[in-house]
Amino acid sequence: MPRTHGMEEYLEGIYVLQAEGVTVLSSVLADYLGVSRPTVSQTIARLTSAGYVRFGEGKELLLTDRGLELAESIVRRHRLLERWLTDELGLDWADAHVEAGRLEHAVSPLVEERLMERLGRPTTCPHGNIIPGSGANLPPSQPLTEVKGPAEVKVVRILEQAEEDLDLLRFLYRAGIVPGAAIRRGEAASPYEAGVPVEVGGQRYALDEEVARRILVALPDPA
Repeated sequence: MPRTHGMEEYLEGIYVLQAEGVTVLSSVLADYLGVSRPTVSQTIARLTSAGYVRFGEGKELLLTDRGLELAESIVRRHRLLERWLTDELGLDWADAHVEAGRLEHAVSPLVEERLMERLGRPTTCPHGNIIPGSGANLPPSQPLTEVKGPAEVKVVRILEQAEEDLDLLRFLYRAGIVPGAAIRRGEAASPYEAGVPVEVGGQRYALDEEVARRILVALPDPA
């Protein structure tokens, strides 16, 4: 099969959505990628014919073993590049995500391995999501919306779905809502107030519930 960037992005999208527990229907994938439904149907037909994707009983899109292997290699390069672009070149999360998307298709296995060595064999991207093949596991966490305030929590990771909102990535990065950061989950002063109140670095924010749901946190160890 001639591998185009578009096809790789479809496999990457299916992989990311499945990893977050989403049932990946064609319409869901179209919304995630920001493309039309007819375009999705055409590309999925090509991926299915090539043996990378199959349909489940509920018409959901599933990666075959072959598709999973290719998708993992794409996601691994993308997250590794994001790590390099932020840690070494100082790009913010949004710029790093965009540039990684441009570069991931051209990284050879040799360059990928050298990057891994250069960066100290990282296990996650800057947003806390596991780099496939690193052998790491996701630590226990829960959406910020499920934490009852007031409570001190630590950011574990940002759901991959948030990465497609570049303005949100920039906000989280600049606000310091990043993996490892300690934040305080507050409580609304009134039941009529909207948003999820948090405090980080001395600054207070009222996060939209959908945004807070994409931030996975861990409660401190009682010990």
